[in-house]
Amino acid sequence: MDIFRCIKFIQTHLKFTFDEVDKWFEKENATLNYQPLNGGWTILQILEHIYLTNLYLLILIEKGSRKAIRNYYHLDVNPEIKNCSFDKEKFEKVGEYRAFEWIRPEHMEPKGDLNSYEIRQSIIQQYRQCLHYLDLMKNGEGLLYKTTMTVNELGKINVYEYIYFLSLHAQRHLTQMKNNELQII
Repeated sequence: MDIFRCIKFIQTHLKFTFDEVDKWFEKENATLNYQPLNGGWTILQILEHIYLTNLYLLILIEKGSRKAIRNYYHLDVNPEIKNCSFDKEKFEKVGEYRAFEWIRPEHMEPKGDLNSYEIRQSIIQQYRQCLHYLDLMKNGEGLLYKTTMTVNELGKINVYEYIYFLSLHAQRHLTQMKNNELQII
């Protein structure tokens, strides 16, 4: 897949995922605050976790995009574009709930400091940030900077792949929220 189709694919994935996440805010409070039988997070806590994870991933994405754009002025992006290979399969497990052990840092655990409106507005803004970075790097700039991703041993990934990772992380938790809701019925 060439980089321009890759960017379009990530934009589409983000829209679908964030639209699906946003639908959960329309649920009744009883559903949002239902405590699963296994003692896991409520849907509202999962939504807060998505927000918190996005917050920290976007810090890295912002730094990566700045460095990639700086590199764009000093490096030739054409060889990177020519040799670009976007391996979606390498990332698929990230979007699957419980596909592998994932130990998250404590700062990404929900604390209950925000209400559902605040979480929702923050997630909407985070979606817009992702689109902004993709637009900012629409010429392949995101290929010019890589960061190591230790989750599921992904290794060095470029800025576009980092944004895709963010979207997959949210997708992962859609399944978890559906499982919670199924327990209520």
